[in-house]
Amino acid sequence: QVQLVESGGGLVQAGGSLRLSCAASGPTFSSYVLGWFRQAPGKEREFVAAITWSGANRYYADSVKGRFTISRDNTKNTVYLQMNSLKPEDTAVYLCAARFGSVFSTKISSYDYWGQGTQVTVSS
Repeated sequence: QVQLVESGGGLVQAGGSLRLSCAASGPTFSSYVLGWFRQAPGKEREFVAAITWSGANRYYADSVKGRFTISRDNTKNTVYLQMNSLKPEDTAVYLCAARFGSVFSTKISSYDYWGQGTQVTVSS
C-alpha cells in the first residue's frame, strides 16, 4: 500500500513559480512510476507529467512542456513538480499518482494510488 500526500500549492500571479511536493509512504517507492495530473473545475482530469523510477525518463503534456519540470528523490520518497511561467489556465487541483512498475503511462486508469491533491491558483 502506497500513500501519497501533496503539498506546495497556493495562489500565485501569472508568470510566477511554484514547486509541488508529493511525499510517499511505502517500502518500494523506487519501484513506481510517479505522475502528476490536474483537474480544473468542470473539466476532466488530465495528465501533466510523469517520471520513471530511476528518474532517467520524464514525460510531459504539451501544454506544460518547457515550463514544468518533474523530478524525484528516492532517498526521501518524494516527487516534485517545479512549475515556472505559470498561466491562469494552469489553475487546477494537482494530484500525485503512483503506478507500479517501470512503464510510463498518461492514462488515469493505469495508476494504482492517488493523493488528495493540492490547489494551485494562478491569477491574471
